Amino acid sequence: MRIAIVGGTGFIGQALIHYLLEQGDQVVLFSRSADVYRSDPNFKHVQVVSWPPQGQPDCLAGTEAVVNLAGETINQRWTARAKQRIFTSRVETTRHLVRLIREQKLKPKVLVNASAIGYYGTSFEDVFTEESGPGTDFLAKVTQAWEQEAVQAVPLGVRVIRMRLGVVLGKSGGALEKMLLPYRLYIGGTVGSGRQWVSWVHIQDVVRAIRFAISNPDLDGPVNVTAPHPVQMKTFGKTAAKVLGRPYWLPAPGFALKLLLGEMSGLILKGQCVKPDKLLKTGFKFQFPRLEEALRDLV
Repeated sequence: MRIAIVGGTGFIGQALIHYLLEQGDQVVLFSRSADVYRSDPNFKHVQVVSWPPQGQPDCLAGTEAVVNLAGETINQRWTARAKQRIFTSRVETTRHLVRLIREQKLKPKVLVNASAIGYYGTSFEDVFTEESGPGTDFLAKVTQAWEQEAVQAVPLGVRVIRMRLGVVLGKSGGALEKMLLPYRLYIGGTVGSGRQWVSWVHIQDVVRAIRFAISNPDLDGPVNVTAPHPVQMKTFGKTAAKVLGRPYWLPAPGFALKLLLGEMSGLILKGQCVKPDKLLKTGFKFQFPRLEEALRDLV
């Protein structure tokens, strides 16, 4: 299968490219730094195309699926300027991508557009599935606008999957190293109240879920990509301490995180409990359904 990826040079994108090549797929990478990646040995088996494509009206010719992972990282202090970058990078890239699909004579069959479980807002009590409504905070508004751009491809005859990603755990990027650092330094403990939910997922299950969604015509619309067993933060911390052989004792008070991270601290101090109902109902098997086995694989 020939699969095009926008935003494929980040943490998830590189893992996805590696996995797709292992499956025997052909990969086309769209990048703003195409010249750099054409000479990068890590991308030697990938066709690299400049983004946005200029003078290449048929650049998606023969492509069966497009995966859009582009977007400014949310792992930063949410200043007014940063929030604008987070919003614009997702919405404008998706809008441009849909416009590109519209221009193709032979359109791809499926668009997998990254999104986030931030769509649902935060809660200590609620359990969110794909049937749940949106939240009202900043990240919920970003994901709603992001997804709205992606669904503009539906009238073009393209199956659109909105992949709402949880906290992705991996060795070479994402949030895991920062989350484990206090435990490595023997100062790990309860973060905030400890009651907030962490809807996590192993990077290997993320890339497998993307490939599964591309191949499975029964999947469309919103799809939660989280492990089937989310945990509360206190359980995450105790499990991390156990796996690392470290103590679990020093609390990180909520007010300190608010001072350090500002508005973004809400992601850590509140969280949400999200279940991957659609993936489970369509037969997807998680390689790492439980936190301890995922952490032992990664650390």
